[in-house]
Amino acid sequence: MISNINIKRADKPIPAIFLDRDGTINIEKNYLYRIEDWQWTQGAQEAIKQLKDAGYIIVVVSNQAGIARGIYNQDDVNKLHDFANTELAKIGTVIDAFYFCPHHPDFSEDGVCQCRKPAPYMILQAAQDLNINLEKSWMIGDKLIDIQAGTAAGVTTILVRTGYGKEEEKLLPHSTKISDNLGIAAQFILDSLKS
Repeated sequence: MISNINIKRADKPIPAIFLDRDGTINIEKNYLYRIEDWQWTQGAQEAIKQLKDAGYIIVVVSNQAGIARGIYNQDDVNKLHDFANTELAKIGTVIDAFYFCPHHPDFSEDGVCQCRKPAPYMILQAAQDLNINLEKSWMIGDKLIDIQAGTAAGVTTILVRTGYGKEEEKLLPHSTKISDNLGIAAQFILDSLKS
């Protein structure tokens, strides 16, 4: 697992929004690594800002098997994440930390790793690194593995219908919260703070 943390560890436990990357905050493109191919999903930038303004820290947790497959490398991923934060800075916000798994069971040397979703490792590691209150945190993603990782880590989950979400929706328990996109998911979370 690789991490790029842009904030200091909190003095007291704080809530976080854990976000899948591809298909959730950016439009799904197979093995995205080039800056010129990055496109935000509808409302993603504004949603990140609103959630941060409400007191959440934003943590991306992403499987990046393209590294294991040799399509791109860790530097490419870091450059893409730096670009995303440069874009977010234009509206006065930022993603606080990026965690990504560079492994794939068919292409990694030992074939297994502890960090690849649906394992909750990246979420749990971020919680330890940043002093995150998991009970007050959320995981938003477009795949069953995102929901499984969030559930295993003890956070509340939302599936978005962007990316693979429309296809993955039928694999989920009926009790799973589903939103059309990150913007609507963020509004649901913000509304829940008022109740």
